[in-house]
Amino acid sequence: MKKLLISGLLVLAGTWAPLVSALTLNEPYQLMTEVAQNTFDRLNSEQRQIKADPKYLRTIVREEMLPGVDVRFSAFRVIGKQLNNTTPAQRDAFVNAFSEYLVVTYADALAAYDQQTLDIGKGNVGKDDQLVSIPVSVLEPNKPTINLEFKLRKNNRTGEWKVFDMIAEGISLLSAKQSELSGLIRQKGIDNVTQDLLAHTNKPVTALERKE
Repeated sequence: MKKLLISGLLVLAGTWAPLVSALTLNEPYQLMTEVAQNTFDRLNSEQRQIKADPKYLRTIVREEMLPGVDVRFSAFRVIGKQLNNTTPAQRDAFVNAFSEYLVVTYADALAAYDQQTLDIGKGNVGKDDQLVSIPVSVLEPNKPTINLEFKLRKNNRTGEWKVFDMIAEGISLLSAKQSELSGLIRQKGIDNVTQDLLAHTNKPVTALERKE
């Protein structure tokens, strides 16, 4: 299951790619196709720099993926019922720490990249739709196909679509993180959990870490 989720995170990383470019943010299916292609192209072209400096993967994630993540929405979902017991400053600090936590998580996933290809589902979105699920298959020679499902939501204010969750073998990564961190927030308080996330993101990056 761990291998499956890491493979899924690799694709999720691929789907949260260079939104700083002129991408189609108002059509989720086209967005998924465009960003996946851009991300995998960059992984292919920058392997020398990645191997020379494993931490460079975090730079790629921070520059290319985070603009496509609804980090605040996801972070608030992770906080869960404790949200009303936090101050705006505490929430902002947690969102920032959770953002960096995602950077490390997806950088680790990108380290598993080895010429995989994707088959992204196609479909149409109605003008009143606010949520969409897009199936994605990860294809790798001589290995079983990994079937995933990505959840995107439309921002009512901007009209832009962004990824907020991934389902792998019936497991929601957002729900998993909510179960893990919301309980800690309830027990230790949001300030302590924020510091724990920051400590995790400050861990050193080594070549061995990338092979895990």
